[in-house]
Amino acid sequence: MKKTILLLTMILATGSLFAQSQADKILGTWLNEEKDGKIEIYKTGEKYFGKIVWGKELYEPDGKTSRTDRKNPDPKLRSRKLEGLVILTNFRYDDGEWEGGKIYDPKSGKTYSCVMRFKGSILVIKGYVGVTWLGRTTVWTRV
Repeated sequence: MKKTILLLTMILATGSLFAQSQADKILGTWLNEEKDGKIEIYKTGEKYFGKIVWGKELYEPDGKTSRTDRKNPDPKLRSRKLEGLVILTNFRYDDGEWEGGKIYDPKSGKTYSCVMRFKGSILVIKGYVGVTWLGRTTVWTRV
C-alpha cells in the first residue's frame, strides 16, 4: 500500500512539473514582429507579464532622453518612460495558452484583451476587443 501511494505521489508530481515547464516556456526575451522592440516576459506568482527592454524608438533623436508614453489616454501616465513599461499583464497558463491578460500598445495608447500561444517556435499573440475573432494577430520570435 505504501509503495502504491508513493508511486501515485511521484506520478502526480511529475505531471505537475511537466505542466509547469510548459507554462514557463514563454519566459524570456522576444523580438516583436516589426523587429523594432524587445519584450521580456517574466513571471510573478502564477501570472505572466511582459515589459519593454529595448526599442528603436525608446529615445529622442539626441539618444539620451527617454521617450514617454505620450499616447496614453490617461494624462497622468503620459510622462512614464517607455523603457521598462509593462505591456503584458496578468496572463494565466491554461491548456497550451496564456489567457486572461491584457496587452497595451504604446504606439496607439490602447489596451486589448489578449491570448498567446506557440506555433512551433514562434509566439502568436492575438489582441482583441470583445471576441477573439475580431482581433489582430502578431508573431514574436525568441531572442
